[in-house]
Amino acid sequence: MSDKLVIIPTYNEKENVEAIIRTALSVDGAFDVLIVDDSSPDGTNDIVKRLIPEFNNRLHLEIRTTKDGLGRAYVHGFKWALVNHYKFIFEMDADFSHNPNDLPRLYEALANGADVAIGSRYSNGVNVVNWPMNRVLMSYFASKYVKIITNLPVHDATAGFVGYRANVLETLDLDKIKFKGYGFQIEMKYKSWIKKFQLKEVPIIFTDRTLGESKISSDIIGEAVFGVITLRLRNIFGKL
Repeated sequence: MSDKLVIIPTYNEKENVEAIIRTALSVDGAFDVLIVDDSSPDGTNDIVKRLIPEFNNRLHLEIRTTKDGLGRAYVHGFKWALVNHYKFIFEMDADFSHNPNDLPRLYEALANGADVAIGSRYSNGVNVVNWPMNRVLMSYFASKYVKIITNLPVHDATAGFVGYRANVLETLDLDKIKFKGYGFQIEMKYKSWIKKFQLKEVPIIFTDRTLGESKISSDIIGEAVFGVITLRLRNIFGKL
């Protein structure tokens, strides 16, 4: 068994799931893959079930019965990874907005001493492809906003292509992770930083999905905007 696991949450990703699995499992470095599917009605998890025997215990599937957000899906995957003794755990989208070929670069950052490796769109300019300008500006200035409110020393606070050492996830109280979307990504980085873990940004190019539908909603954005203030206040009053 590998000591590296890539967690890919899915909901209605039948157009992408087989291709992302095959690509991730072919990347140099022997990464295992866990699909965390929120009971997709389009048959996403049936595709994964069909592929599992082909990959000799490197492909795994967890099916959740409650669709309650990306953050909850990742927390489910984190707990599974820790129970199964993985040492390096990665978050990655199913839609190829994160390039699986960048996984070895995130792992290299962890292997060289970082505790959290962040696939960053904004640490070396703005590296986003096929996003409308309003999305680029919203994402870019969201990270600026997070930095102003929290002092978090990260250029891409909402990044969703992230690697963790297992001891980071063991130290954080995963049951107390509150947020679900962009807010979840900010919360994980902020709590890791507050716990004195080393965060390292790795420049990547983010490419918007070409297949399937985006899951971004106004609720996710609102959670992030107000959640940042909540995180800062909870830290000030020692309740983080």
